[in-house]
Parts: sequence; structure tokens; C-alpha cells
Amino acid sequence: MNISSLQKIRYAYKPKLPTMLRGGVAHICVNEGNVTQSVADQDKIQSLFPNTYGKKEITFQLGKNTSENRKHVIGVILSGGNAPGGHNVICGLYDALKQTNSENVLYGFKGGPSGLLNDDYIIFDDAYIDAYRNTGGFDMIGSGRTKLESEEQFEIVATVCKKHDITAIVIIGGDDSNTNAAVLAEYFVEHNCGIQVIGCPKTIDGDLKNEDIEISFGHDTATKTYSEIVGNIERDANSAKKYWHFAKVMGRSASFVVLEIALQTHPNVTVITEEVIEKKLSLFDVCNVIADSIEKRAALGMNFGMVVIPEGLIEAIPDIGILVQEINDLLAGKKIDVFNALPNWSSKYDYIYGGLSNASKAVFTLMPQSIQQQLCLERDPHGNVQIAFIETEKLISSFVGIELQKRKEAGTYVGKFNPLHHYLGYEGRCAFPSNFDTNYCYSLGYNAFMLIQYGYTGYLSKISNLAKPVEEWVAGGMPITKMMNMEHRHGEEKPVICKAYLDMQAKPYQLFLANRDKWAVETCYRYPGAIQYFGPSALCDCTTMTLQLEHEE
Repeated sequence: MNISSLQKIRYAYKPKLPTMLRGGVAHICVNEGNVTQSVADQDKIQSLFPNTYGKKEITFQLGKNTSENRKHVIGVILSGGNAPGGHNVICGLYDALKQTNSENVLYGFKGGPSGLLNDDYIIFDDAYIDAYRNTGGFDMIGSGRTKLESEEQFEIVATVCKKHDITAIVIIGGDDSNTNAAVLAEYFVEHNCGIQVIGCPKTIDGDLKNEDIEISFGHDTATKTYSEIVGNIERDANSAKKYWHFAKVMGRSASFVVLEIALQTHPNVTVITEEVIEKKLSLFDVCNVIADSIEKRAALGMNFGMVVIPEGLIEAIPDIGILVQEINDLLAGKKIDVFNALPNWSSKYDYIYGGLSNASKAVFTLMPQSIQQQLCLERDPHGNVQIAFIETEKLISSFVGIELQKRKEAGTYVGKFNPLHHYLGYEGRCAFPSNFDTNYCYSLGYNAFMLIQYGYTGYLSKISNLAKPVEEWVAGGMPITKMMNMEHRHGEEKPVICKAYLDMQAKPYQLFLANRDKWAVETCYRYPGAIQYFGPSALCDCTTMTLQLEHEE
């Protein structure tokens, strides 16, 4: 079967809905639950969101639809990085909208939030929607990282919406995007704009997670994609028996992605950011753990292996974090212009080296020149190092090589160390969504329309009970303010959705911990293979091992 045939078959796939949404929009009623409060800083969050705070959680169920019968004109945007399944959120939203009334209209604003600000849009029709069903990517309307956070921006959005008679906006994005959705919803209520705002939870990193959001969409597909690649590399390593592979994988703050890969593929070493932070492990501590595995395997005649490293590790290691912050300060403001004007790397090196503390000088000196240069690249708009450009996998392997040479000179290590490097990032962001993400995202979009039809605003589309078959999934909504706390960002306190980090007491990490020492020495690789779209539901529709373990009875 060629790719063209697979594409055609995927376009025709009919996503499954939770039982409570299957009767059609005319047969869905709402059940309101308890009032909510924010996870922290309740008084402050309530004062900032007086009109949308403390609303009730809701669940949909089969029954007579009691919502107001009116025409709906809705706008939708994709915000932030790509994640598999985004197109299906829009498809589910569109189908529910049109099932209710064929005269209803869905605007897709192009390029993310900037499309709303620039009034750049497309009006969806059946033909356009059908060309993107069950596909990966965000190319249906594109995405962007513009933040909606100022009153001036809100006024522009309100004006654009009134121009097109739009009465609701659906924002598909991560924690920052949905924080912006909550702020926008509050503004619209305060100013009596008559425009609802609904969010949908997206991020492949998996850190948009709490008691209500069991998993963000795209995480399942991305981790399955990365696990296939890591499994393939492991099989090659076990065949050639002469290379140590170092793979850096997406995930800036939390280690949900690398933990799922570890559970799926059993690499020899998996570095967990949260553990590095908790134990305050230095760069040399991390490299010694890897060197220990290499030395023990070499003693058994196995000079090959697999190491998986999270993208955000470089900011979590204390000595590297201090070094990065010192470089940030040396390149802050107009200092970057002074640095860029220097004629060659030698003079730039001297500029940086001269401004570092003695401890940071020791670390910086040992780094390969390529890593030194990457640490001095242009900062992001917030003045932070752009970690995607830092080849952390090469940095780690170079320091591991230094440690192994010391051990060889001491007579404790007798093997060969030939490192190869990989960065697994964009491969997972636009893959054909797994059946799980296909169904989940379609349900999120369909459910988002139900929230709009019943008049809710400042809510997140919520699908839960996701470790069970689709028929048992539960659809509903939760106020976004429930997930929020106050954080210090860019010199001031701001309300934001509370980011999740790995729970090292939970079953997924404990299973990893119970097997880590064995995997470090023995060859226990698992080869999950490609994402399966056809076959038994237990094979094709299942979610991540992490989610299954978290909800294991």
C-alpha cells in the first residue's frame, strides 16, 4: 500500500465519539457539577477574573437539548507549536456546527492569533474540511505564537468578530494559549461583547496535565512516533554492536515524553529532568551515570547502547543552568550588539570567558567549540537561550567521552566508545495522528461546540476516562481558571495555567525506576514499531503506557 492510498483511507476514517455525544447535538443535555476554584492563589485569581471565576464543572449526557436555538458563527485558531490531531479538532467542531444548522458558519483565522488581529481568514466548507480529516500538521490554517494579552489586542479581536457577526472563538493551544483564552474570555464578559471563548488542550510535551486534563492531544502520537524511531535505532545498535546512540527528544520543562519512550523501548539510560532537579545533579553526575552503564556493558563485551535525553536537560543541570544565565546576562540588551560586532570566534570567546565566574569557566572550557558557539546564539524575545539549537546530546557524549578516557587511563574501562547523535523533534509534531488522537481530537472539537451552544465561556473542552474504550469516555467542560495560579514572569506576577511535572511517586515512574538498573547493563530493548491504524482496537486505539498505568485499577 503506497502513501497515497494510506492518505485516502485516513481521510475516510470515521472518528469515534463518546457514547454521550453519539446521539447528535439534538440529543445532548448538560449536567452541572460543583463550583470550582483555582489550584492556588485563589483570592488573587478571583480578583483578576471576577466574571469567569468559580464557575461549575459540567458534563454532557444523552437527553433533550435545552440550549437556545440560534445561528452560530464561530472563529477558530491554532496556536503555538504543531501537534498531531489539530485538524480533527476543527473537523469535529465543524461537523457539530453543521449538524445543528447548515446555515451556521465556521471561520478559520490564519497563522494563529495574528490571523484574528489581521482579519486574515478562510470560511470553511465541506470540500476544504474533507481534505484535512484525520491528518497531521497545522497546515489547514497555519499556526503562530503571537500572544493575546493586551487590552488593545482584545479590542481589535472584538472589532473583527463584530465585523463577521462571530459570537464565539475556539482557541486550540497549550498552557500559554489557554491562559490567553481565559484572559480574553474575561475581557469579553466585562465589556459585554457577547463573544464566548473556549479552549482545547494541546501540546506534545504532555505538561498540560492535571486532574481534569488526563493527556493533552498530540502527546500520544508524538511519543509513539519517537518510540518507533528509538526502537529502530536500538535494533540497529544491537545489530552493528559498535555504536552508542545519544538521542535528544522534545520536551522543554517536563520529562513526560522521555519517560513514555523509556517505558516503550527500554533504552540503557534515560535522563529524567525532574530527577536531575530534585537531586541537584551536576553535568559530571549525569555523565558519570551514563559512563557507568557504558563501562559495565563493555565488561560484558557490549560496546553499544542507547541513551535518551530530554531537550530541556541543559537548563535543569545546576552548573549548566548557572553558565547559561551568566551568558544570558553577558548578552542582555545592547551587549549582544557588542558581542556580534567582534570579528571572530576567538575574540567572542574571550569576551564570554572574561565575564564568567570561575566555576562556569571550568565548565565552558571543557565544552566542544560547537556547543560553546550554540550557547552564544541569539536569545529568544524573553532573553533566554533557544534550547532547540543546543546540541545537548553532543555535549553530554563529549563529557562522557572525557570521563571514559579517565577510566581507561585508570584501568577500569577497557571498551570502545563510538557515539552517534540524533535529535527527535519535528518528526513527531505533524505525524498522521494515532487512532487515539484522531478520536480524542474530534471529540474535543465536537464537545467545544456543545459548550458554545449551551452558552459557556472561559471553559476548556474536556474529555476524560481516556484509558477506557472510546464508548466510555466522558465529555464536558471545566473553567480554565480552575487550572491557574500566579507565577513570576518577566519581572511581574501573572496568572497562568499551572504547568505539570512528572510525579515520581506515580506508577509510570516507579515502573521505570524498578527496571532502570537492569536496562542499564542488559540488552532489554523493545521495538514498538510503527503506529497501527488497522486491526484490533486493543492494538490500534490504545493510548500511552503512562496513561494506562496512571489509571490502572
